[in-house]
Amino acid sequence: MSTGTPASKHEIVIVREFDAPRELVWKAWTDPKHVAAWWGPRGFTTRVDELDLRVGGRTRYVMVGPDGKEYPVTGVYQEIVAPEKFVSTDEFGEDFEGDDLPKGIILTCIFEDLGRRTRMTMRIAHPTAEDERKHEEMGVVGGWGSSFDCLDEYLATMQEQ
Repeated sequence: MSTGTPASKHEIVIVREFDAPRELVWKAWTDPKHVAAWWGPRGFTTRVDELDLRVGGRTRYVMVGPDGKEYPVTGVYQEIVAPEKFVSTDEFGEDFEGDDLPKGIILTCIFEDLGRRTRMTMRIAHPTAEDERKHEEMGVVGGWGSSFDCLDEYLATMQEQ
């Protein structure tokens, strides 16, 4: 996995390859029952309150830490090209505890078909350098890395079924 490589101003890029076909990786990202099974860093659970996979559709996930603290995140899909790409806003929920959180984040996930493998490129765009810095200081790269480790493991169980 490569991480933190800026492709343009105020953008964090994370690239990860998964040992699963693209259609399965897409399904893991876009089906609420699958998202709930892997989303969030190791040790967290996730509740999917909403996942409306259409342009203009909303998402609301609540990650729950080992201590029971909740971390809500919301988004609105701006573009969907199944199973190749989606673009969504990515915001901390209004009930997220914390001051001075980064705002205006746009998440772009591109899924490249490598046959029995998939390369996913995630672009996390911020409107300002300050918002990017805040997000990095919150541990966004490590958090996604841990989440993708969980996704790797979950994809293996999906393929066994």
